[in-house]
Amino acid sequence: MLNRVRSAVAHLVSSGGAPPPRPKSPDLPNTASAPPAAAPEAPRSPPGKAGSGSAAPARAVEARASFSRPTFLQLSPGGLRRADDHAGRAVQSPPDTGRRLPWSTGYAEVINAGKSRHNEDQACCEVVYVEGRRSVAGVPREPSRGQGLCFYYWGLFDGHAGGGAAEMASRLLHRHIREQLKDLVEILQDPSPPPLCLPSTPRTPGSADPSHLLGPQSCWSSQKEVTHESLVVGAIENAFQLMDEQMARERRGHQVEGGCCALVVVYLLGKVYVANAGDSRAIIVRNGEIIPMSREFTPETERQRLQLLGFLKPELLGSEFTRLEFPRRVLPKELGQRTLYRDQNMTGWAYKKIELEDLRFPLVCGEGKKARVMATIGVTRGLGDHNLKVCNSTLPIKPFLSCFPEVRVYDLTQYEHCPDDVLVLGTDGLWDVTTDCEVAATVDRVLSAYEPNDHSRYTALAQALVLGARGTPRDRGWRLPNNKLGSGDDISVFIIPLGGPGSYS
Repeated sequence: MLNRVRSAVAHLVSSGGAPPPRPKSPDLPNTASAPPAAAPEAPRSPPGKAGSGSAAPARAVEARASFSRPTFLQLSPGGLRRADDHAGRAVQSPPDTGRRLPWSTGYAEVINAGKSRHNEDQACCEVVYVEGRRSVAGVPREPSRGQGLCFYYWGLFDGHAGGGAAEMASRLLHRHIREQLKDLVEILQDPSPPPLCLPSTPRTPGSADPSHLLGPQSCWSSQKEVTHESLVVGAIENAFQLMDEQMARERRGHQVEGGCCALVVVYLLGKVYVANAGDSRAIIVRNGEIIPMSREFTPETERQRLQLLGFLKPELLGSEFTRLEFPRRVLPKELGQRTLYRDQNMTGWAYKKIELEDLRFPLVCGEGKKARVMATIGVTRGLGDHNLKVCNSTLPIKPFLSCFPEVRVYDLTQYEHCPDDVLVLGTDGLWDVTTDCEVAATVDRVLSAYEPNDHSRYTALAQALVLGARGTPRDRGWRLPNNKLGSGDDISVFIIPLGGPGSYS
């Protein structure tokens, strides 16, 4: 079966004509594409709809979709086979002969050691042009006085329970961001404060005057300050939500299985916006200093948010779970005794009398990489997972999972950057076995071996980080130099230079 799948993939890649494009989402009209600085996005085969056609073609389409790799890797049929080999785990990077990624970005990835059938990570690197919206709520607006905006975009998507959600997000999330920025093109280029309201349809004669709905004005004596930066943050947050909603609508017809963590970087007007929903990580290494640009969202880090939701909506817990956390599972023989616990309001611990409801399974259990929500999933933010349910139960887990990212902003104009200053993005396959300090040491070691104007230095750094986390095959596994287990997960790494040739300057 695997050979047939690989043959189908090879035939798809080597065929002369491009596959037919996937139907466009109604939410994303066909607008101006990116400038030629970015490689064009190759069209992908449309997914087979459930129940349509024979079973064999549907399985072939599903196999092709789950086996797709980032377009910018430009993998040949042989390269695709090597990228899918769990035994060899060859590191993949864009070819030296191809068009460089924006900012001379470096990239490398490797498949897992057998954790899943295919590499469920996906990546995207684009230059996106945003043209100002010509009308709002049906009212024509004057043509834009200036030009549109251009933003640079990088995205890492770590899939789980299938690669469909990660693949879909890698194709569409930057388009949702573009749609959200269309209303802001003129506003962001105007140094004056953003307007409180955008133009809308004028009221018709005789329509009701809503002024009577206004309450006392004493609390509205001044307008809250809204910055241009916060508008971009809001656009990114809304784009994540719209992407998640689209996955919910299309999860059946387009076979969007599973979910994904999303780590996205947007460079716009001198600032870098890092949006993270999941357990991937981004750090800046600047002159040897480590600057965290994200935090991981896990059952441990978001315990209080999860418990608060369980307190407000106990029906989400059914009769199977308790929102309270205990140091260990409470035993029936301990009923009536006092045990340590904590709830949504507590960071410390206290004692309570054990009641019958405390024998239920805790909403958050385990610690570290083994921490789980409802004994099922180890991340609490991301995209997708709309069909995820508790094992042997009908309880949905999606209400506890948030699609909203945390967005951190870094102002590039406030610092003088050298060619060795970089932003490192990595999925959890890297960070499970590598510390921030070890990454910073690798940055210094690898980049110092290359000339500052050598564009290949950033790809070499990405490869070194992936190889260092993967390890070498030894003793029936992958081992690091200290003989500890290497990462058996998919590993994907972007290296974005913040200064020097090929950067934003």
